[in-house]
Amino acid sequence: MTRTAPLPRPHHVPRTRRALRGLAILACVPYVSLKVAWVAGSEIGIPAGSVLLDHPRMMVVANAVTVVADALVVVLALLLTQAWGRRFPAWLLALPMWAATGLLVPIMTGYPTQLVVAAVTGDGKAAAPAEPFLDPWVFGVVYGGFILQGLALGTLFVLYARDRWGRLWSGRLGALSARTSGPGVRAVALAGSVTALASATPHLLWATGSTTGLSARRIAERDADFHVLEAQWLCFLAVAAVATLLLVLRRPARLRVRTTLALAWTASAAVGCWGAYMSLVALLPETDPGKRVPGLVQLSYAGDMITGFLLAACVAFFLRRRSAEA
Repeated sequence: MTRTAPLPRPHHVPRTRRALRGLAILACVPYVSLKVAWVAGSEIGIPAGSVLLDHPRMMVVANAVTVVADALVVVLALLLTQAWGRRFPAWLLALPMWAATGLLVPIMTGYPTQLVVAAVTGDGKAAAPAEPFLDPWVFGVVYGGFILQGLALGTLFVLYARDRWGRLWSGRLGALSARTSGPGVRAVALAGSVTALASATPHLLWATGSTTGLSARRIAERDADFHVLEAQWLCFLAVAAVATLLLVLRRPARLRVRTTLALAWTASAAVGCWGAYMSLVALLPETDPGKRVPGLVQLSYAGDMITGFLLAACVAFFLRRRSAEA
Protein backbone atom coordinates (compact mmCIF):
# COMPACT_ATOMS: atom_id res chain seq x y z
CA MET A 1 0.00 0.00 0.00
CA THR A 2 1.64 3.18 -1.13
CA ARG A 3 1.74 6.20 1.11
CA THR A 4 0.47 9.44 -0.41
CA ALA A 5 1.85 12.84 0.41
CA PRO A 6 -0.38 14.96 2.69
CA LEU A 7 -2.46 17.64 1.03
CA PRO A 8 -1.14 21.19 1.48
CA ARG A 9 -2.81 23.03 4.32
CA PRO A 10 -5.01 25.95 3.16
CA HIS A 11 -3.58 29.36 3.90
CA HIS A 12 -4.99 30.51 7.22
CA VAL A 13 -5.62 34.22 7.71
CA PRO A 14 -5.66 35.21 11.40
CA ARG A 15 -8.91 36.70 12.66
CA THR A 16 -7.33 40.10 13.34
CA ARG A 17 -6.08 40.40 9.80
CA ARG A 18 -9.42 39.34 8.38
CA ALA A 19 -11.09 42.05 10.45
CA LEU A 20 -8.61 44.67 9.26
CA ARG A 21 -9.10 43.57 5.66
CA GLY A 22 -12.86 43.90 6.01
CA LEU A 23 -12.51 47.32 7.61
CA ALA A 24 -10.24 48.57 4.81
CA ILE A 25 -12.69 47.38 2.17
CA LEU A 26 -15.79 48.74 3.94
CA ALA A 27 -14.07 52.10 4.46
CA CYS A 28 -13.92 52.49 0.67
CA VAL A 29 -17.70 52.28 0.30
CA PRO A 30 -18.69 55.90 1.21
CA TYR A 31 -16.09 57.49 -1.06
CA VAL A 32 -16.69 55.17 -4.00
CA SER A 33 -20.48 55.53 -3.63
CA LEU A 34 -20.27 59.31 -3.79
CA LYS A 35 -17.95 59.23 -6.77
CA VAL A 36 -20.14 56.77 -8.69
CA ALA A 37 -23.18 58.95 -7.96
CA TRP A 38 -21.38 62.03 -9.29
CA VAL A 39 -20.26 60.19 -12.43
CA ALA A 40 -23.90 59.20 -12.97
CA GLY A 41 -24.92 62.86 -12.84
CA SER A 42 -26.06 63.22 -9.22
CA GLU A 43 -25.26 66.43 -7.35
CA ILE A 44 -25.61 64.97 -3.86
CA GLY A 45 -23.34 66.81 -1.45
CA ILE A 46 -22.49 69.51 -4.01
CA PRO A 47 -24.01 72.92 -3.16
CA ALA A 48 -25.34 75.32 -5.78
CA GLY A 49 -22.59 77.53 -7.18
CA SER A 50 -19.83 75.00 -6.45
CA VAL A 51 -16.80 75.18 -8.71
CA LEU A 52 -17.23 71.44 -9.26
CA LEU A 53 -20.26 72.20 -11.41
CA ASP A 54 -18.31 74.51 -13.73
CA HIS A 55 -16.56 71.68 -15.60
CA PRO A 56 -18.94 68.68 -15.70
CA ARG A 57 -16.96 66.71 -18.27
CA MET A 58 -13.69 67.10 -16.40
CA MET A 59 -15.48 66.15 -13.17
CA VAL A 60 -16.71 62.88 -14.69
CA VAL A 61 -13.19 61.93 -15.82
CA ALA A 62 -11.60 62.90 -12.49
CA ASN A 63 -14.20 61.00 -10.47
CA ALA A 64 -13.83 57.89 -12.63
CA VAL A 65 -10.05 57.95 -12.12
CA THR A 66 -10.37 58.33 -8.34
CA VAL A 67 -12.83 55.43 -8.17
CA VAL A 68 -10.21 53.21 -9.82
CA ALA A 69 -7.53 54.54 -7.45
CA ASP A 70 -9.64 53.78 -4.37
CA ALA A 71 -10.43 50.33 -5.74
CA LEU A 72 -6.69 49.63 -5.50
CA VAL A 73 -7.11 49.77 -1.73
CA VAL A 74 -9.27 46.65 -2.01
CA VAL A 75 -6.61 44.94 -4.11
CA LEU A 76 -3.90 45.85 -1.59
CA ALA A 77 -6.00 44.64 1.35
CA LEU A 78 -6.42 41.27 -0.37
CA LEU A 79 -2.77 41.08 -1.42
CA LEU A 80 -1.59 41.70 2.15
CA THR A 81 -3.73 38.88 3.56
CA GLN A 82 -3.62 36.12 0.94
CA ALA A 83 -0.99 33.48 0.28
CA TRP A 84 -0.51 34.68 -3.30
CA GLY A 85 0.47 38.08 -1.93
CA ARG A 86 3.74 36.61 -0.69
CA ARG A 87 4.73 35.84 -4.29
CA PHE A 88 4.45 39.45 -5.44
CA PRO A 89 7.75 41.16 -6.32
CA ALA A 90 8.80 43.52 -3.54
CA TRP A 91 8.83 46.65 -5.68
CA LEU A 92 5.40 45.92 -7.14
CA LEU A 93 3.95 46.00 -3.63
CA ALA A 94 6.16 48.67 -2.10
CA LEU A 95 5.45 51.30 -4.76
CA PRO A 96 1.64 51.42 -4.38
CA MET A 97 1.95 51.15 -0.60
CA TRP A 98 4.38 54.08 -0.58
CA ALA A 99 1.89 56.08 -2.67
CA ALA A 100 -1.03 55.06 -0.43
CA THR A 101 0.99 56.10 2.61
CA GLY A 102 1.76 59.46 1.07
CA LEU A 103 -1.83 60.23 0.12
CA LEU A 104 -3.51 58.98 3.30
CA VAL A 105 -1.18 60.04 6.12
CA PRO A 106 -1.57 63.83 5.59
CA ILE A 107 -5.35 63.38 5.79
CA MET A 108 -5.02 61.19 8.88
CA THR A 109 -3.00 63.86 10.65
CA GLY A 110 -4.36 67.05 9.12
CA TYR A 111 -8.12 66.52 9.34
CA PRO A 112 -8.23 65.61 13.07
CA THR A 113 -5.94 68.56 13.81
CA GLN A 114 -8.29 70.86 11.93
CA LEU A 115 -11.22 69.56 13.96
CA VAL A 116 -9.35 70.15 17.22
CA VAL A 117 -8.46 73.69 16.14
CA ALA A 118 -12.09 74.27 15.17
CA ALA A 119 -13.25 73.05 18.57
CA VAL A 120 -10.77 75.29 20.38
CA THR A 121 -11.38 78.41 18.28
CA GLY A 122 -15.10 77.87 17.73
CA ASP A 123 -14.67 78.06 13.95
CA GLY A 124 -17.36 75.78 12.51
CA LYS A 125 -15.86 75.93 9.00
CA ALA A 126 -12.81 73.85 9.82
CA ALA A 127 -11.72 71.49 7.08
CA ALA A 128 -14.06 73.09 4.52
CA PRO A 129 -13.18 75.88 2.06
CA ALA A 130 -14.74 79.32 2.30
CA GLU A 131 -16.32 79.27 -1.18
CA PRO A 132 -19.06 76.76 -2.19
CA PHE A 133 -17.36 73.46 -2.88
CA LEU A 134 -18.91 70.52 -1.00
CA ASP A 135 -21.46 70.25 1.80
CA PRO A 136 -19.74 69.99 5.21
CA TRP A 137 -21.00 66.44 5.84
CA VAL A 138 -19.13 65.20 2.76
CA PHE A 139 -15.77 66.03 4.34
CA GLY A 140 -16.60 64.06 7.46
CA VAL A 141 -17.79 61.02 5.50
CA VAL A 142 -14.94 61.00 2.98
CA TYR A 143 -12.08 61.90 5.32
CA GLY A 144 -13.43 59.55 7.98
CA GLY A 145 -13.33 56.75 5.42
CA PHE A 146 -9.79 57.70 4.41
CA ILE A 147 -8.64 57.62 8.04
CA LEU A 148 -10.10 54.14 8.54
CA GLN A 149 -8.49 53.00 5.27
CA GLY A 150 -5.13 54.32 6.41
CA LEU A 151 -5.31 52.69 9.83
CA ALA A 152 -6.46 49.31 8.52
CA LEU A 153 -4.23 49.18 5.43
CA GLY A 154 -1.23 50.55 7.33
CA THR A 155 -1.54 47.95 10.06
CA LEU A 156 -1.91 45.15 7.51
CA PHE A 157 1.20 46.36 5.68
CA VAL A 158 3.24 46.53 8.89
CA LEU A 159 2.24 42.96 9.79
CA TYR A 160 2.94 41.73 6.26
CA ALA A 161 6.28 43.53 6.04
CA ARG A 162 7.33 42.26 9.48
CA ASP A 163 6.70 38.67 8.40
CA ARG A 164 8.35 38.98 4.99
CA TRP A 165 11.09 41.59 5.44
CA GLY A 166 11.48 42.09 9.19
CA ARG A 167 15.20 41.31 9.02
CA LEU A 168 15.79 44.36 6.82
CA TRP A 169 15.18 46.84 9.63
CA SER A 170 16.41 44.91 12.63
CA GLY A 171 19.13 46.33 14.84
CA ARG A 172 20.51 49.83 15.22
CA LEU A 173 22.06 52.31 12.81
CA GLY A 174 25.57 51.81 14.14
CA ALA A 175 25.51 48.13 13.22
CA LEU A 176 24.66 48.74 9.57
CA SER A 177 27.15 47.90 6.85
CA ALA A 178 28.77 50.78 4.97
CA ARG A 179 27.42 49.20 1.76
CA THR A 180 23.87 50.25 2.67
CA SER A 181 24.71 53.85 1.80
CA GLY A 182 27.49 54.65 -0.62
CA PRO A 183 28.73 58.13 -1.64
CA GLY A 184 26.12 58.39 -4.39
CA VAL A 185 23.25 57.76 -1.98
CA ARG A 186 24.62 60.28 0.49
CA ALA A 187 24.85 62.84 -2.30
CA VAL A 188 21.20 62.21 -3.28
CA ALA A 189 20.12 62.50 0.36
CA LEU A 190 22.00 65.79 0.66
CA ALA A 191 20.38 67.07 -2.55
CA GLY A 192 16.98 66.07 -1.20
CA SER A 193 17.69 67.92 2.03
CA VAL A 194 18.65 71.06 0.13
CA THR A 195 15.45 70.97 -1.92
CA ALA A 196 13.52 70.33 1.32
CA LEU A 197 15.02 73.48 2.81
CA ALA A 198 14.16 75.49 -0.31
CA SER A 199 10.64 74.11 -0.40
CA ALA A 200 10.12 74.69 3.32
CA THR A 201 10.88 78.40 3.03
CA PRO A 202 7.57 79.50 1.45
CA HIS A 203 5.62 77.12 3.70
CA LEU A 204 7.27 78.72 6.72
CA LEU A 205 6.42 82.20 5.45
CA TRP A 206 2.79 81.30 4.84
CA ALA A 207 2.44 79.45 8.14
CA THR A 208 3.66 82.51 10.02
CA GLY A 209 1.31 84.95 8.29
CA SER A 210 3.21 86.15 5.22
CA THR A 211 1.23 86.64 1.99
CA THR A 212 4.26 86.48 -0.32
CA GLY A 213 3.41 84.74 -3.59
CA LEU A 214 -0.25 84.10 -2.70
CA SER A 215 -3.12 85.21 -4.92
CA ALA A 216 -5.56 87.85 -3.67
CA ARG A 217 -8.26 85.18 -3.52
CA ARG A 218 -6.12 82.87 -1.39
CA ILE A 219 -5.13 85.71 0.93
CA ALA A 220 -8.78 86.53 1.55
CA GLU A 221 -9.64 82.88 2.27
CA ARG A 222 -6.88 82.16 4.77
CA ASP A 223 -8.14 80.70 8.03
CA ALA A 224 -6.97 78.37 10.80
CA ASP A 225 -7.09 75.39 8.42
CA PHE A 226 -4.66 77.12 6.08
CA HIS A 227 -2.09 77.61 8.85
CA VAL A 228 -2.55 74.06 10.14
CA LEU A 229 -1.81 72.59 6.71
CA GLU A 230 1.22 74.81 6.11
CA ALA A 231 2.64 73.84 9.51
CA GLN A 232 2.01 70.20 8.67
CA TRP A 233 4.02 70.44 5.44
CA LEU A 234 6.88 71.98 7.36
CA CYS A 235 6.87 69.02 9.75
CA PHE A 236 6.78 66.46 6.93
CA LEU A 237 9.62 68.16 5.06
CA ALA A 238 11.79 68.34 8.19
CA VAL A 239 11.14 64.73 9.21
CA ALA A 240 11.74 63.41 5.68
CA ALA A 241 15.08 65.18 5.32
CA VAL A 242 16.40 64.47 8.82
CA ALA A 243 15.29 60.81 8.98
CA THR A 244 16.75 60.03 5.54
CA LEU A 245 20.05 61.69 6.38
CA LEU A 246 20.29 59.73 9.64
CA LEU A 247 19.56 56.52 7.75
CA VAL A 248 22.25 56.98 5.09
CA LEU A 249 24.82 58.38 7.52
CA ARG A 250 24.09 55.58 10.01
CA ARG A 251 24.15 58.00 12.92
CA PRO A 252 23.45 58.22 15.83
CA ALA A 253 24.62 54.67 16.29
CA ARG A 254 22.10 53.72 19.00
CA LEU A 255 19.01 54.79 17.03
CA ARG A 256 16.85 51.88 15.88
CA VAL A 257 16.76 51.19 12.15
CA ARG A 258 13.01 50.51 12.11
CA THR A 259 12.19 53.87 13.71
CA THR A 260 14.37 55.83 11.30
CA LEU A 261 13.17 53.88 8.27
CA ALA A 262 9.50 54.27 9.21
CA LEU A 263 9.87 58.04 9.57
CA ALA A 264 11.81 58.39 6.30
CA TRP A 265 9.30 56.20 4.42
CA THR A 266 6.21 57.99 5.73
CA ALA A 267 7.42 61.58 5.49
CA SER A 268 9.03 61.22 2.04
CA ALA A 269 5.80 59.62 0.78
CA ALA A 270 3.63 62.44 2.17
CA VAL A 271 5.83 65.16 0.69
CA GLY A 272 6.39 63.48 -2.67
CA CYS A 273 2.88 62.21 -3.38
CA TRP A 274 0.98 65.29 -2.29
CA GLY A 275 3.50 67.51 -4.04
CA ALA A 276 2.92 65.54 -7.24
CA TYR A 277 -0.86 65.64 -6.81
CA MET A 278 -0.97 69.39 -6.15
CA SER A 279 1.40 70.04 -9.05
CA LEU A 280 -0.97 68.17 -11.34
CA VAL A 281 -3.99 70.11 -10.03
CA ALA A 282 -2.13 73.41 -10.50
CA LEU A 283 -1.48 72.57 -14.16
CA LEU A 284 -5.15 72.02 -15.00
CA PRO A 285 -6.55 74.69 -17.35
CA GLU A 286 -8.35 77.57 -15.62
CA THR A 287 -10.12 80.37 -17.47
CA ASP A 288 -10.64 82.56 -14.41
CA PRO A 289 -7.38 84.47 -13.73
CA GLY A 290 -8.34 84.85 -10.08
CA LYS A 291 -8.34 81.06 -9.62
CA ARG A 292 -5.00 80.36 -11.28
CA VAL A 293 -2.23 79.05 -9.02
CA PRO A 294 0.58 81.64 -8.63
CA GLY A 295 4.09 80.78 -9.74
CA LEU A 296 5.62 80.62 -6.24
CA VAL A 297 2.91 78.23 -5.08
CA GLN A 298 3.54 76.00 -8.10
CA LEU A 299 7.26 76.06 -7.33
CA SER A 300 6.58 75.00 -3.74
CA TYR A 301 4.50 72.06 -4.98
CA ALA A 302 7.26 71.06 -7.40
CA GLY A 303 9.84 71.39 -4.64
CA ASP A 304 7.80 69.12 -2.37
CA MET A 305 7.49 66.54 -5.14
CA ILE A 306 11.19 66.56 -6.02
CA THR A 307 12.18 66.39 -2.35
CA GLY A 308 9.95 63.40 -1.69
CA PHE A 309 11.12 61.51 -4.76
CA LEU A 310 14.82 62.09 -4.04
CA LEU A 311 14.56 61.00 -0.42
CA ALA A 312 12.38 58.02 -1.34
CA ALA A 313 15.08 56.91 -3.79
CA CYS A 314 17.53 56.81 -0.87
CA VAL A 315 15.10 54.68 1.15
CA ALA A 316 14.64 52.31 -1.80
CA PHE A 317 18.42 51.94 -2.25
CA PHE A 318 18.83 51.24 1.46
CA LEU A 319 16.18 48.49 1.38
CA ARG A 320 17.66 46.96 -1.75
CA ARG A 321 21.15 46.81 -0.22
CA ARG A 322 19.85 45.35 3.03
CA SER A 323 17.92 42.74 1.08
CA ALA A 324 21.03 41.79 -0.88
CA GLU A 325 23.04 41.43 2.32
CA ALA A 326 20.34 39.31 3.94
